[in-house]
Amino acid sequence: MILHSSGRSGAVIRESYGDRLFLGAIYVFLATVLLIILVPRCCILSASFSSPLDVTSGKVGIWPVHPTLMGYKAVFNNNQIWLGYWNSIVYTVLGTVISVVLTVMIAYPLSRKSFYGRHVLMLLIAFTMLFSGGLIPLYLVVKQLHMIDTRWALLLPQALAVWQIIIARTFFQTTIPDELAEAAELDGCSDMNFLIRIVLPLSKPIMAVMVLMYAVGQWNAYFDALIYLKSQALFPLQLVLRNILILNTEAGNNSNLQEMLARQGMKDLMKYSLIVVASLPVLIIYPFVQKHFVQGMMIGSIKG
Repeated sequence: MILHSSGRSGAVIRESYGDRLFLGAIYVFLATVLLIILVPRCCILSASFSSPLDVTSGKVGIWPVHPTLMGYKAVFNNNQIWLGYWNSIVYTVLGTVISVVLTVMIAYPLSRKSFYGRHVLMLLIAFTMLFSGGLIPLYLVVKQLHMIDTRWALLLPQALAVWQIIIARTFFQTTIPDELAEAAELDGCSDMNFLIRIVLPLSKPIMAVMVLMYAVGQWNAYFDALIYLKSQALFPLQLVLRNILILNTEAGNNSNLQEMLARQGMKDLMKYSLIVVASLPVLIIYPFVQKHFVQGMMIGSIKG
């Protein structure tokens, strides 16, 4: 950068040719990435509003062809999809609350220097990122706890994520000073009150990060449901979509929908409509937590 002094109180900073060229290259790269991400999603959205014949023939691009709501009508007339939607909301809300509470309960003590043995415990936690017992031992544990074909099978086994623990611990270390905890202790504040009344209000960015990460992971999860659940009344939305899109089976008892699925055009139309329906809640929530999400990720990545 080149600094030019002027007769006025301030100075004008002019970027060099190399800086402008580098900045322009960054803009071109980001615009390219945006197009790569945005164009397929626009095509999916337009296909969900197009006629089945146009979708099957491949005529649909960024804009809908012969707009129709047939796909969405077929989706929302399916009772199993509504039930899966409700189950996914329950799993996402309860799972996120349980995961965030457990993560804070383990990450905050690990961030305090007064906690004896925190380095050993953190080493054991990080060890699980590299090595795990595997799927079969996990299934046997869930079975021994009598959680097979229950909602708890989707809420407890994957309640904690090591990466979120590391991020939260780093945030607490860099944001909550030890002097603040000592001052609260001198005023007679217990550890639990200090955590609830002081630490959590100051930790909104990292709380938003954890809520978004856990909620998105819980909303998109289907493998645990595929393994642990047998009753269709407990199936989350993602598993219902899998049954419809991959297995080409009817998830409910609607004979009209079954007749529609027999036609390839309606199958393709429903596929795009279901993708939009399943993605909509995450797209709605993200703008409200984006600010805290970016701030929490930056602060939580300062040091380990």
